[in-house]
Amino acid sequence: MASRFEVRSLKDVPVFLLRSLAAWRQVKRAPGAYGASLVAQPFRRTFLTLSAWRDRDALYAYARAEPHRGIMRDLRPAMRASTFTFWEATAEDLPVAWSEARRRLDEQAAADAAGRP
Repeated sequence: MASRFEVRSLKDVPVFLLRSLAAWRQVKRAPGAYGASLVAQPFRRTFLTLSAWRDRDALYAYARAEPHRGIMRDLRPAMRASTFTFWEATAEDLPVAWSEARRRLDEQAAADAAGRP
């Protein structure tokens, strides 16, 4: 799974970064999480995540659990745009390169803008 988040203004960047640290600690101990990474582009107000999960059930359990659930709720007013993309990979395909994740995020953003699934 890869995601791209954009916050509304530069003043939202420190809060997003601080709150993402709690989510990072959570994902490191989440059942079914194989790994995760974050690329922060603070002056672009953009944050990218890339994570590998045993299955979608493990990912969704993490997303519904605290502190992640509360973080997403609390940050919603600061968010400008978000893109999420999901795909399956074999163990041999891990780790996924950031270039692949970015390509998939760009494709998903284009599909979202066109109203396609």
